[in-house]
Amino acid sequence: MTVDRRSMLKGAALGAFAFTVGGTQTWLTLREAYAQAVPLQVLTGAERAALEALGDTLLPGAREAGIALYVDHQLSVDPGQCLLAARAANVPPPVTNFYRACLGALDRAATAAHGQVFAALKADEQVKFVDQMRQKVPEGWSGPPSPFFYLLARMDAVDVVYGTVEGFERLGVPYMPHVMPTRKW
Repeated sequence: MTVDRRSMLKGAALGAFAFTVGGTQTWLTLREAYAQAVPLQVLTGAERAALEALGDTLLPGAREAGIALYVDHQLSVDPGQCLLAARAANVPPPVTNFYRACLGALDRAATAAHGQVFAALKADEQVKFVDQMRQKVPEGWSGPPSPFFYLLARMDAVDVVYGTVEGFERLGVPYMPHVMPTRKW
């Protein structure tokens, strides 16, 4: 999908992203896109499940805030326009390879330790597993170092959950943008 500069700036001012829904380009916030079950462009269903479970474990509310849609959308744009923490950390493009490797490693290691993929684990098992992966590479992990992925995934979750007007309000921090959005995200 190509988006002209004017449309992109309008969407950014609204805190929205361009999604294709029913063959029509529309501007939606990540929460709206999640609520409408907008299909992913890059990530697979298994990758989505792993990322949403990880995001919600790292920061409750990340799933409904649209972490998978955010990451998927950013993976679909030109690498120079990608807003993911991985880009800021100089992960070589295409960043998709990094996310695929890490999400695959997450599921393989969870399966090796618990007999099922990460998204299928009970909440307390997910928390323990994430605590382990942030400290050292878990048994069965094969991919980029898990503490590095933990850091970047957490940064992406924070961007999605708290990087909005409402997120700032939940934190009790005044939202002071250079240009105020025309509506709440």
